[in-house]
Amino acid sequence: MNKVLRTLLRTGLYFLEQSDRATADLRDQLRDRVGHITNRTREAMGMEPDHTVRDAMSFVAGVGLGLGMGLLFAPASGRETRDLISEKVREAGSKVRESFSQEMQRAS
Repeated sequence: MNKVLRTLLRTGLYFLEQSDRATADLRDQLRDRVGHITNRTREAMGMEPDHTVRDAMSFVAGVGLGLGMGLLFAPASGRETRDLISEKVREAGSKVRESFSQEMQRAS
């Protein structure tokens, strides 16, 4: 029974692999045509490619990586680092609350 199942699985994988190889050229041609049409449409509309989201995500990832590396290689102990982080978060929160309350007073 196991040999039959193994043979059926191998046969199925073989056919999937063959169909994938057979359609690879067609997929590449379609991808190129769609890309070309998209580029021509952007050019016709006078649009430049917008990479704002990609750039913002790259920046956020860089900041996160920098913070992580800084925490890993920090000369302070874990307890000191956590206390420092919580103190900075509290300071930032109080600054936000102060500026928010000032804006609310101006709006009133």
